[in-house]
Amino acid sequence: MNSSRKSVRDAETVRSVHDRLELHVDRSWLAEMTERSDRNGPWDDWTLFQLAWEAEHATAIPNFDELISLSHIPRLEPMPHQIDTARKVLHEMRGRAILADEVGLGKTIEAGLILKEYMVRGLVRKALILVPASLVLQWVRELNQKFGIQAVAQKKEYMWTQYDVVVASMDTAKRDPHRGIVLGIDYDMLIVDEAHKLKNKKTTNYRFVNELRKKYCLLLTATPIQNDLSELYNLITILKPGQLGAQTSFQANYVADKRVPKNEDKLQEELSKVMIRNRRSDGGISFTKRVVKNFLLDLSPEEKQLYDGVTGFVRGRYEEAKSQGDWSSALGLLTLQREVCSSRDAVFVTLVNLFKKTAEDSPQRARIWELVELIRAIQANTKAEKTMELLEEIGDKAIVFTEYRATQEYLLKYLKERGIAAVPYRGGMNRGKKDWMMDLFRNRAQVMVATEAGGEGINLQFCHHIVNFDLPWNPMRVEQRIGRIHRLGQTRDVHIYNLSTRGTIEEHILSLLHEKINLFELVIGGLDVILERLEQDGSIESGLFRLVMESGTNEELRSGLERIGQTFHDIRRQIDGKRPEPGGKRAATARR
Repeated sequence: MNSSRKSVRDAETVRSVHDRLELHVDRSWLAEMTERSDRNGPWDDWTLFQLAWEAEHATAIPNFDELISLSHIPRLEPMPHQIDTARKVLHEMRGRAILADEVGLGKTIEAGLILKEYMVRGLVRKALILVPASLVLQWVRELNQKFGIQAVAQKKEYMWTQYDVVVASMDTAKRDPHRGIVLGIDYDMLIVDEAHKLKNKKTTNYRFVNELRKKYCLLLTATPIQNDLSELYNLITILKPGQLGAQTSFQANYVADKRVPKNEDKLQEELSKVMIRNRRSDGGISFTKRVVKNFLLDLSPEEKQLYDGVTGFVRGRYEEAKSQGDWSSALGLLTLQREVCSSRDAVFVTLVNLFKKTAEDSPQRARIWELVELIRAIQANTKAEKTMELLEEIGDKAIVFTEYRATQEYLLKYLKERGIAAVPYRGGMNRGKKDWMMDLFRNRAQVMVATEAGGEGINLQFCHHIVNFDLPWNPMRVEQRIGRIHRLGQTRDVHIYNLSTRGTIEEHILSLLHEKINLFELVIGGLDVILERLEQDGSIESGLFRLVMESGTNEELRSGLERIGQTFHDIRRQIDGKRPEPGGKRAATARR
């Protein structure tokens, strides 16, 4: 009974509403449609139809296996291995991968290609790219110019949310107030350059990246394995948690010792699912030649007197510090020994600072001042004169590397006085100034005088001459310098000019690098891993310094350097024979 009454009330309500509604029917289209129907058209504007058809055709994906982004990057022709890498990440790794190519093979190009492909397919809109601060502008430039991706360098707080593709340094992104904003955004893709800095899961960098909300993720590093296999486990856990199981099972199944794997075939199979490593020795990847010229220069009598004086002072202080067990003070003398081989200007700054710190009643104070007086007597710089001679002979762009700011300032002044246009590049410059110096070098200046900051991150393929005014004692830093110009995209042979001075430690260091480990003639894959093994008991620089200080004769010094060279080759053979190569033979076979 109640349900019947409710139905009656509902019906009355509907009729009441219907009575109040005014219905209007638009029949304006009917007359035109009837007219077109009578004459059989036209049904639409032909030009509009063609445009609509072309738009659909352009966005259609005829074959999912092909990279449709290739037709959208007319300014870039990727190498075959870069295209293969992009395909593998897209189809097999589902957008989560470690790109672990050796230095100079174009990991940035691979990452840009993958990002562009996902954007063209409509799968990525919001992307965050975390890179070292010195590389932010370079990434922005490459993404815009080579890939047509409208990326911006993060400068203001609002940019995190207002722009779709943001490039920023890790330090900026993880710092308040940026941290909260970034962690609150859902990113379609995250790209991290120099990702080996995430190897320790206890660091703030690791925790920050792990907390970021990301659908796709690319980690770029040439050194996925450095000191410990657990570092590799940590990187893969960021990408695909559980891929290698829990950490305890990973240790039990794949780790014999922290640097020695077991069950290598199975580990290789698991690595190939998340990591790609192209090597310079792979077929189809070719580089221009390295042409090396070493110049052994004779110091002037005044320069030789300064070198002998500083060396004697350093040796005496070293023995004193060693006898007291004060290794930090002893190794602190390493800087003096290296600077005196660079320039009087470099060693002058350190000696003056040392003089100020030495107690007034110390006998060392007078000795330091004697060395300062020796510096005053030097009127020329043998290496600067040779550098000028080389630059005039080259007649083209060249980058001159030094390790010391004082030497850099001296060279800039020296070259300017002789009519050579030169620009500086060093750490401490902000991003804008570094970018400006790069543009000046590319378009106007003949020479860039760079400190070690120029050995990392920047690409200088338009230049093919390097002058090593002074050589680092660490071979990896030499290779990083050369890698700025000897990389993919370099179309000419690279010329490397090494300056050293006869009768000094420089002569022995050059012998070690050039003759005993063949650094300049070979593009050594895995150099960084070899050096990590060499440095298990301390840095290479400190080890060489001890060898120099404790060798009684040149013969003892040569013998010690020979042992270092032999150890280098032994480790290299061991690594080539035992180390699992991430994305190695099995992955390479799959790519081919």
